[in-house]
Amino acid sequence: MTSMLEQAHAVDPQAAAEKFNAGETIIGHVSNSSLDHPLIHLPKIWGIDFSVTKHVFMLWVVAAIVFLTVTFLVRRYLKQTKLVPTGTMGVLEIAVEFIRDGIAKPNVGSKWVNTWTPLLLTFFLFIFVANLIGIIPIFDVLALANHYFIHAAPDSFFGKVLHGGTTITGNFNVTAALATISFFTIIIAGTRAHGFVKHWTNLVPHGMPLPLYALLIPLEIIGMFVRPFALTMRLAANMTGGHIAILAITSFVFIFAEMAVGSFVGASGGGILTGLLFTTPISAGMLGLELIVILVQAYVFTLLSAVFIGMAIHAHH
Repeated sequence: MTSMLEQAHAVDPQAAAEKFNAGETIIGHVSNSSLDHPLIHLPKIWGIDFSVTKHVFMLWVVAAIVFLTVTFLVRRYLKQTKLVPTGTMGVLEIAVEFIRDGIAKPNVGSKWVNTWTPLLLTFFLFIFVANLIGIIPIFDVLALANHYFIHAAPDSFFGKVLHGGTTITGNFNVTAALATISFFTIIIAGTRAHGFVKHWTNLVPHGMPLPLYALLIPLEIIGMFVRPFALTMRLAANMTGGHIAILAITSFVFIFAEMAVGSFVGASGGGILTGLLFTTPISAGMLGLELIVILVQAYVFTLLSAVFIGMAIHAHH
C-alpha cells in the first residue's frame, strides 16, 4: 500500500503527468522481486540463478521465526518445575494436540501418528506464519519511513527489500516446493508401511480383470502427480487472490481522487474522502475474510497431506 500512498501525489494538478496505475501497483505488491535486481546477487550454478530475491529472504524470515519461537517456548517450558503449559506455550500445545489428534491420528493411524505428526505440524505452523506475515504491513510502514525520513538509496539492500510481495505462500514456487515434500513423503510412508515393491503394487486394487489394469495404472500414475499439483495451486491461488482483492478495493481511494481532480480543480480531498467511505468497510470485511482464509489454507494443506499419507499407509482400505 505504500506505493499507493506515494502515487497519491499524482492527484495533485501540479503532478498530473504521473497517473496512478492500479494494475502495476497491485502486481508490485504480490509479485517477487526481479532476478535482474536481487537483494543478494549470487553466481549461477549449473545454469540456475541462486540470487536471493524478496521471497527467498521472506522464506528465511518465516523459517527463523517458527524455529526460534518454538525452540524458545519448548525450552522454557521444559525448565519449569510443573510442566503445565500456560500463555503462548498453551497456544502451541493446543496446536500440537489438534494436529496430532485431529489430523494425523485419524488419517495415518495410531501406529504412525508419532512418525508423521512432526512433519504435519511443521507444514501447519510454517504456512500459517507465512500467511499471517503476508497481511502485516511491515515493509509498507518501512517504505513510508524511507520515503519521508530515511531516504535509503534504491540500490541498497534496505531499498530493494521494500519492493515486492511478502506473502511467500502466494508464490507458486514456494507452494510447489511444499507439495513436492508432501509428494515424496507419501512414497516414503507407503514404502515404510508395506515395502518398496508392495507400495507400488498397492496403487491399483488386486484381483481385477487384466484389461482394466491398462486403464487403472495410467490413471493412478496421473493421480500421483495431480495431488501435489492441487496442493500447489490451491494454496498459492487463494493467498494471491485475497491480496489482489484487498488491494484492488483500496485502489478506489486514489482512482476516485483522480476522478475528482479531473472534474473539479482542487477537489482531490473530496475524492479521497469519498474513496475512503466507499472502500473502508469493504476492505475491512475482506481483511476479516482473509484472516479466516489464512487459518483455513494452513489447515487444508496439512489435512490433505495427512489424507494422502494415510492413503499410502492404509492402501488395503
